[in-house]
Amino acid sequence: MRIKRVLLVTAVALGLTAGCSNGGGAANAPQPEKPVLDVAVVPAVDSAGFFVALDRGLFKAQGLTVNFTPVSSSENAIADQVSGAYDITGGNYVSYIQAQQKHQANLDIFAEGSVMEPGTQGIYTLPNSPVTTLADLRGQTVAINAPDNILFLLTASVLAEHGVSPKSVHFASIPFPEMPAELKSAAVSAAVMPEPFASGAEEGQGGVPLADLDQGATTSFPVEGYVVTKKWAAAHPRTLAAFYRALEKGQRIADVSRAAVEQAMVDMPAPFGVSAETAALMAVDSYPVSTGPVGSVDKVRLQRVVDVMRRFLAFPAFDIGSMLKGRG
Repeated sequence: MRIKRVLLVTAVALGLTAGCSNGGGAANAPQPEKPVLDVAVVPAVDSAGFFVALDRGLFKAQGLTVNFTPVSSSENAIADQVSGAYDITGGNYVSYIQAQQKHQANLDIFAEGSVMEPGTQGIYTLPNSPVTTLADLRGQTVAINAPDNILFLLTASVLAEHGVSPKSVHFASIPFPEMPAELKSAAVSAAVMPEPFASGAEEGQGGVPLADLDQGATTSFPVEGYVVTKKWAAAHPRTLAAFYRALEKGQRIADVSRAAVEQAMVDMPAPFGVSAETAALMAVDSYPVSTGPVGSVDKVRLQRVVDVMRRFLAFPAFDIGSMLKGRG
């Protein structure tokens, strides 16, 4: 049985949530250069801070209209972001770092999104599956949402720590919503899923947790962040600051109020909203909050992603500082 993260919302936290709900401070803020934004985000619990802000009108309170587009992985959104189709994207750090290192994009990580907690990312099978241990995955096909991304990295780390070479497992790229059907048809032997897709599979198809990825070298691992291109950031500083203010308020609410995260997951734009029952079952992440200016992220925490990439992806030496905005 997966460990569930229990968040106790105190009177102080409730007061903080109420104070944030109106997006205060926008009246005195400079008007954004671009008030209508196209934003692509992975519709998972890692993005809860964004969805809380969207659900509670925090972007609107900052003078922004956010047009949300779901993406299966940040990898799939990067080219479109570089071409200008998306203003802002939110997704896994691994794909962003790979694109930066390959000079496919010139990105700024301007806000952190999530840090993994127990049960939020895992490997799943179905009842009566012959795969009952990680060792049984040798020679089997495992579904992930994109090649060599964060879920591959987390899975490779856990497999290696249990004596299973990641090279002995075949990984197939399959969108999260299609994974339960692929499991049922035996096209794959296991699937790597984040919340709320994992709880949805447990509830709908009787999904069985095989391994929690929050362990060993990837315990409390940074998963998701929000990025813009450096060119876009230079051209739209007021817009970025307004988005950042709203997002950080959403992060703050998400980090103290499980109820707010559940409601935001239920209210996600169709067809991604989950049932109230699934929302009540799912595990949730922690959501880093910054009180500093745009780009105030934890460099040490994000460099950890690069360190694990070097171990399991043969990634070259890379300074995460090249993707961080200047302070002040």
